[in-house]
Amino acid sequence: MRNTVIDALTNMAETDDRITFVTADLGYSVLEDFAAKFPERFFNVGICEQAMSSVAAGMALSGEIVFTYSIGNFATLRCIEQIRNDVCYHNANVKIIAVGGGVSYGQLGMSHHATEDIAMMRALPHMRVLTPADPEEALAAARYAVQTEGPCYIRLARRGEPVLYPKAGAIDVTKVQTVIPGEQVAVIGCGPIVAEVKKACETLRHRGIEAGAYSVPCVSPLDRDAVRTIARQADWVVTVEEHQITGGLGSAVAEALCDLPDVRQLRMGIPDEYPHIVGSHEYLCDYYGLSADKIAEKILSVMGMQP
Repeated sequence: MRNTVIDALTNMAETDDRITFVTADLGYSVLEDFAAKFPERFFNVGICEQAMSSVAAGMALSGEIVFTYSIGNFATLRCIEQIRNDVCYHNANVKIIAVGGGVSYGQLGMSHHATEDIAMMRALPHMRVLTPADPEEALAAARYAVQTEGPCYIRLARRGEPVLYPKAGAIDVTKVQTVIPGEQVAVIGCGPIVAEVKKACETLRHRGIEAGAYSVPCVSPLDRDAVRTIARQADWVVTVEEHQITGGLGSAVAEALCDLPDVRQLRMGIPDEYPHIVGSHEYLCDYYGLSADKIAEKILSVMGMQP
């Protein structure tokens, strides 16, 4: 997914000399091609994400489209003051690329997890929060970021994620995407965890439940109309995210649905606690109930059915 985005931006930079990269000593084996082709538009500020964000804001206010690049928590949590004051306050044309969202860097422990980032980014005025689920959504997010004035946050995983569902032409990354249609239970996810959502819905459908899977590549601003339409048609609305349960996709959906009567919503995510274990990405997702089997089991349980 990340290579898809960087390759696309490198290609776009051939015809748009405003596209610039600033990194904080990360991106090895990813950003070399861009740096070799456009050395005058590539800057490594060293291990100082605060400087990365402030330098990017200054360059953006001088007319550039500036992409910053780092691991999820470093690109956001470490420099939240600079993003808030320098980037968002000035509506600067800075695009933050964060790789390893959620618990992708599981073996490195909680210091390398990005599980509060969506909540923090969506709370900032002007910031658009993009959470693509697969390479095709990621490509659409990259194009949207270049074409859209103002700050964007693009949250990516770090591995070779597969294409999850067939797309009908060009993707409007600001809209909710239907992965599997179904109206009895609507399972809404964002980011690569949508792969587990899709598998869970397939399991539920084998149990006779018409489960629909949906991807939200843009958490902020949320496609509220689509979410409300989905909710009106479903018996249950379930949100699944590789993020803390508070402040992320589930909270955004709850805000969109708060005035609709008789909507039953289940939010699934990482509990509001600091992870105290280490392990592979797959192990941690299963531990926190975000694997396909655990998602399906939880939905069956709340519906009063035997898992």
